[in-house]
Amino acid sequence: MPHRVTHHTQLPIHRKDFGMPGIDDLIASIEVEQEAAKKRRTKCGKEIELILAKAQQDGRSALSAEEDERVAELFAARDQAAADIEGIGNKLANANKIKTEEMERAAAQREVAPTQTRAPAYDRVARVGTEERTYRPDTDRRGKQFLMDISRQFLFQDVEAAGRLSRHMAEERIERAEYMARAVGTGAFAGLTVPQYLTDLYAPATAALRPFADVCNRHELPEQGMSVNISRITTASSAEIQAAENAAVSETNMDDTLLTVPVQTAAGQQTVSRQAIDRGTGIEDVTMQDLFNRVATKLDATLLNQATTGLTNVATALAYTDGTPTGAEMYPKILGAAAGVEAALLAMGRPTHAVMHSRRWYWLSSQMSSTWPLINWSGVPVQASGTADSASSYGSGPRGVLPCGLEVIVDNNIATNYGTGTNEDELYVVPASECHLWEDPNAPLFIRAEQAAAANLGVLLVAYSYFAYTFGRYANGMQKVGGTGLVTPAF
Repeated sequence: MPHRVTHHTQLPIHRKDFGMPGIDDLIASIEVEQEAAKKRRTKCGKEIELILAKAQQDGRSALSAEEDERVAELFAARDQAAADIEGIGNKLANANKIKTEEMERAAAQREVAPTQTRAPAYDRVARVGTEERTYRPDTDRRGKQFLMDISRQFLFQDVEAAGRLSRHMAEERIERAEYMARAVGTGAFAGLTVPQYLTDLYAPATAALRPFADVCNRHELPEQGMSVNISRITTASSAEIQAAENAAVSETNMDDTLLTVPVQTAAGQQTVSRQAIDRGTGIEDVTMQDLFNRVATKLDATLLNQATTGLTNVATALAYTDGTPTGAEMYPKILGAAAGVEAALLAMGRPTHAVMHSRRWYWLSSQMSSTWPLINWSGVPVQASGTADSASSYGSGPRGVLPCGLEVIVDNNIATNYGTGTNEDELYVVPASECHLWEDPNAPLFIRAEQAAAANLGVLLVAYSYFAYTFGRYANGMQKVGGTGLVTPAF
């Protein structure tokens, strides 16, 4: 970490006089490098496990050519990370050796022998110490100082606030250089990175507003560009019975189509009053939570409802039309949707989740029946039409399991104004492996102040993050149940 110099007028010493980092800075930097290498090694191993597990789950005796190539790349990357870890360890050992020698030398220098020389005055002594992070949990636990500095720098051009924010961004460039480079590469407008401990603090609450997004197949957003490109096979090869010996065998040239997925920006805003900036206490909870909630909600709602590419527009519809709907009548429709997913994907995936509005989940839970399915999933009682997890809550993961094994995700970003009566919702049956979502791992990422609402004495704070998604790798790979059978339920 950088050094801080305490100085007085009589003995000016400036930070810029120290061109080289101190040994503590060097050790901290090497430790960060070592931790990053360990994470790369672990990540490679986990991805290899996932590829092998998927092949096992699909019942395949061998990996595909693409999977073999990817596994080879991951093994090479893992070996390189292991070699890096060994090299970094040697470098760290040498740095610690130097630090020990410096400490011994400093201890020897502190030994004082009596002389007739007059000791210098206190205000003529320069002292160098280790500098802590500008914003950290022990001094700014919920981000109040961070938000106040953003607002004060924007509203009042506060020099001290600007200085703290500048130091914070310099620290981010040192400690998260790779991530900062990725953020710059998006081409979007610049902003301040939210301190990592605040992202960690508020992230659990944001997850409650993105239940579907949290079960999607997550990928790390590419470092550059505003789109993600995927090759999609649209014409497959063929095979036929050979007509006779030496007769020509079937041949169809494979062809693919480029699937381009745009990188989008999810953003939320909050206006902070000048009174709160000047005199506020406790504004950080409301402000940070609201900003993060808005970003999470918008991202999830986009995945479900966006025109053309949202799940409601990609999914193949299966109608359930009934003036007096019942759970017993609706359940076969859910199975029909699951059958459609499996028919479209075959060995490339399977239906895993039923995503529905909370009102539909509670309506299904309210349904009574004297009959039960002929086939139940393992762990589902014979005389039950599914199970519910009594310990789960909104956004905390699956709420239960249907008799066919589909895990239920409750998401209130599903619209409830479908149909001619604008009172219908929809139920989606999806394979989580084909619900692709690219995000930066530390999102929500940025915050900035916009033009002040001068007439209302307010400053507009905007939080935003980048993401990309697609459900369109396979035609009919997503299915939905909709119609008059999904009108506002009566309990």
